[in-house]
Amino acid sequence: MRITIDIDEVTLDQVIKYTGETKKGPALVKAASEFVRRQLNREFATKVMEGEFADYPMTNDEIEDFDR
Repeated sequence: MRITIDIDEVTLDQVIKYTGETKKGPALVKAASEFVRRQLNREFATKVMEGEFADYPMTNDEIEDFDR
């Protein structure tokens, strides 16, 4: 899907730098995908910590190691 966005040059330069991509499009896709992945991890961790998965086989330490 193609979209048009306005993003300031400083932020775009940082996205390119931190993603390691050389082109704008792939850099933004990588940054957005990473953001969504991290949000999903946070939501899952919150559910685990709240006991939503009472029979979940991993300990808190194992979960933290897995996220790294």
